[in-house]
Amino acid sequence: MRMKIASVIVDVPTKQTDKTFDYLIPDQWIDTIQPGMRVVVPFGPRKIQGFVTGIKIHSEFQKLREIVEPMDLEPVLNHELLELGNWLTEKTLCFKIFAFQVMLPAALKAKYEKSVELANGVKTSDLPGQLQTFFKSNSKINWEEALKSGIVPLLQREASKGHLEVLYEVKEKMKKKQLKFVSPLLSITELQDELDRLPARAEKQKEVLNFFVQNYKPVELRQLLVDLSISSATVKALVEKNFLIEQDREVYRDPYENRTFERTSPLPLTDSQQKAIQPILNSIEQKQHEVFLLYGVTGSGKTEVYLQSIREVIEKGQEAIVLVPEIALTPQMVNRFKGRFGDLVAVLHSGLSSGEKYDEWRKIQRKEVKVVVGARSAIFAPFENLGIIIIDEEHETSYKQEEMPRYHARDVAIERAKTYNCPVVLGSATPSLESFARAQKKVYQLLSLPSRMNNQSLPSVEIIDMREELRSGNRSMFSSKLFDMLKERIERKEQSVLFLNKRGHSSFVMCRDCGYVVNCPNCDISLTFHSKAGQMKCHYCGYESFVPKHCPECSSEYIRYFGTGTQKVEEELGKILPEARVIRMDVDTTGRKGAHERLLKDFQDGKADILLGTQMIAKGLDFPNITLVGVLSADTMLHLPDFRSSEKTFQLLTQVSGRAGRHELPGEVIIQTYTPEHYSVELAGTQDYDLFYSKEMMVRKSHHYPPFYYLSLITVSHEQLMAAVATTEKITAYIRSRVSDETVVLGPAASPIPRINNRYRYQCLIKYKREPDLPMTLKTILDQYQKDTASGLQVSIDINPFILM
Repeated sequence: MRMKIASVIVDVPTKQTDKTFDYLIPDQWIDTIQPGMRVVVPFGPRKIQGFVTGIKIHSEFQKLREIVEPMDLEPVLNHELLELGNWLTEKTLCFKIFAFQVMLPAALKAKYEKSVELANGVKTSDLPGQLQTFFKSNSKINWEEALKSGIVPLLQREASKGHLEVLYEVKEKMKKKQLKFVSPLLSITELQDELDRLPARAEKQKEVLNFFVQNYKPVELRQLLVDLSISSATVKALVEKNFLIEQDREVYRDPYENRTFERTSPLPLTDSQQKAIQPILNSIEQKQHEVFLLYGVTGSGKTEVYLQSIREVIEKGQEAIVLVPEIALTPQMVNRFKGRFGDLVAVLHSGLSSGEKYDEWRKIQRKEVKVVVGARSAIFAPFENLGIIIIDEEHETSYKQEEMPRYHARDVAIERAKTYNCPVVLGSATPSLESFARAQKKVYQLLSLPSRMNNQSLPSVEIIDMREELRSGNRSMFSSKLFDMLKERIERKEQSVLFLNKRGHSSFVMCRDCGYVVNCPNCDISLTFHSKAGQMKCHYCGYESFVPKHCPECSSEYIRYFGTGTQKVEEELGKILPEARVIRMDVDTTGRKGAHERLLKDFQDGKADILLGTQMIAKGLDFPNITLVGVLSADTMLHLPDFRSSEKTFQLLTQVSGRAGRHELPGEVIIQTYTPEHYSVELAGTQDYDLFYSKEMMVRKSHHYPPFYYLSLITVSHEQLMAAVATTEKITAYIRSRVSDETVVLGPAASPIPRINNRYRYQCLIKYKREPDLPMTLKTILDQYQKDTASGLQVSIDINPFILM
């Protein structure tokens, strides 16, 4: 007898279960179950989902339980992705189960349903009267129903007597979309004969048969009923006569089904594009793994280089992954890629429903597409013959995931590309300092696009000191220069973009008499004011409250909200430029599905003069009629406790400026600031990345920050302040004893946001150059404190953190 054993990683994220468990494969599944499949396995009293990581013949354990059933017909993770899961676990110090789950669409994460049923041989009459009614018509009841009816204690008593059993069922979250199709059962000539035999009064049936004689193929039932204006009874009659057959067919949910994409052809490349693309094409040709940094000013034609490199890959029968920052880039990027490669493109981003994501993912798995365009998680697309990976706007912080597994898409891309011996292209007008430093050291190969397409000059930038405006009596959020230019643009029927750098500068509520700021009771951070609902909200724990009429401290009536939100800017625009048509893009206006794309389409079609928005509008927009960009508050990010704040400010200002004058019309940019002398604002004005790089590198070197040092951040949180401090002290002392003298260990220190959701947060920051044993040391700390979760202690470790708050 053949015995086969599966090694399974189970869906229980704890240290004790972070290893494979052996299960017997029942005879009927022996040839079915393969590595990379999801299976349902018994684990303790319940049944849960697991991933098969390998198949073997021997196990060191005597008594093995059997797999209940497979959840997939073919593996959802191929061999390379299983290996990548091991690499992720090691690199980000996460549990294996998290590494596997992050690679799959949300629809494939298991949902567990709990129910109670009669034990074997137990009759309904054996139960107490109160329970008999529940089990009369059904031998099992749903747990939710039991909770609602308040019979859980009774059920528990019966279960302890062995009368009832609790079942855990693993359910798929996602149903495939099925539609009813009608197809002919007879040949065309037979249909013709039956048509002649039908009595004259059956004219509707005749119409249907006639339709199938003309179109001899399956048709969706709904479509047929609409096209021929008939009822389903007509079709039913023909099905009963065995002329037609009704079948359920699976169809894809297509987020773009109502859109047609104009096909585009490759554009002739400029000399500098030709020079930049050549090394990439050579690397594809010779199947060599290399990392290229494509450093090109805004509007220099990076996308065309991507498109032509991908065409080369597709012609070789290989596949491509293109990552773009979150939702902002998708509509225009999708147009560019679908226009060039049509149905060979799958799109994965957070604007899709989970059903649409699942269908796009299945197209990739079934090899029906060759290109994936998507946000961060698209890096795990289940391709098996990758020819190129492209990361556009590689400096974007959204490529780093902030929860387990805390991976950076760039690192995953490079790891996958090594397996397939293919190139990785990182593109940006303002590369991250780490990437640019690697290119300087020849770890990456630098490719430059120094000038804009059609040699259009970069927009002229003027920096306006808002302190001067205040001194001259202008209390508005618009400098007089920006106001005049907005007016001028409306008269000339040109478009403007107004950008509000909102991060770290939300509207807060403050008393003008005593300076009291309304804070969240659960977190040490001010509440954000939302004028639409007239409420204050905490963006960390979700706490909500109404604005007080009087100051809780000094009872003054002068309690007002400060800070400029997009709504406030929109209101002021309405007062000073009533003739301007404004489209506002922020979290409130783009919350609904498809809203983002619709607003941009309206702006493109000239339905508004001014596009007002936050982060979302800073990148990727390419509209010919934009000739003015105004940045209302350039420095709100500069004052965040983050060593990257100057870099982020410079990148953002350069990106926003790049939206102006990209086509025939010249562009102008106005940057309003209270710190015009700061080098990141000054140099964004001249778009001088090289000078910014050398200045910022000096700052980073003197303060021991990346790219000169690596960082690891340990955050400890507990409901009691002293417990958080004591644990952080212990951890810090342990690390100091295990690292070399060159390594800097800072802490314990309170986090910049010292309390979130009534949990105190302390941290320890490690800056190091070479510490081969550090991953092991950090793993030991995690394992040690994982056991203490019962005491309410939480320890998290972020290697190469992007947010230090």
